[in-house]
Amino acid sequence: MDNESARFAEFYAGARDDCLRAVYASVGDRQAAEDLVAEAFARAWARWPAVSRHPAPRAWVVRTALNTRVSWWRRRRREVPLPDTGHEDAVQPGGGLDGSVDRELMAVLLRLPARQRQVIALRLFLDLDTAQTARTLGIAPGTVTAHLTRAIATLRAEFAPTLEEEPTWTTTS
Repeated sequence: MDNESARFAEFYAGARDDCLRAVYASVGDRQAAEDLVAEAFARAWARWPAVSRHPAPRAWVVRTALNTRVSWWRRRRREVPLPDTGHEDAVQPGGGLDGSVDRELMAVLLRLPARQRQVIALRLFLDLDTAQTARTLGIAPGTVTAHLTRAIATLRAEFAPTLEEEPTWTTTS
C-alpha cells in the first residue's frame, strides 16, 4: 500500500464512525446515513490529495454526504411514498454507531428542524467550532449560533427537570 492509500485508510478508520453519527443525527435515517457516508468517503478517496489538505476533512465528508442527500431528494421528490411500515431506526450496538448515541437523545434530535440537527451534529459530534460549522454548512456564523442556541434550549426542555416554582429563601434572625 502506498503512502497516500495508507493515509486515507487511517483517516477512514478514525473518522467513519464520527461522520456516520453526524450524518445520522442530521438526516434521521440510519440506512440513508450509512449510504451517504459511504458515498462521501468514496468521493473523498477520489479527491484525496485535495481533501487531505482541507482544514477539516471530517467536515468535508459530512458536508458531501449532506449535499448528496439533497441531490438524492431532488431526484426522488416526485416518487410516491410507500406507507409507513412501523419500522423505526434504532441506535443499536455495532453497525458503526456502536450504541454511543442514546435512543432518547436521538428521538429528540430527530424532532429538531434539519438545520438545527446539522449544527448539533457538526458542533457536538465532530467538535467543530462555529466558524468551521458555518463554512461547512454555507451559512453565517451568527446563524450557526442561533440554531445551536435554539437546539440546546429544546434539548434542555426535554431533559432538564423543570422547576414548578421558584425556590423561596428565608432567613431567620
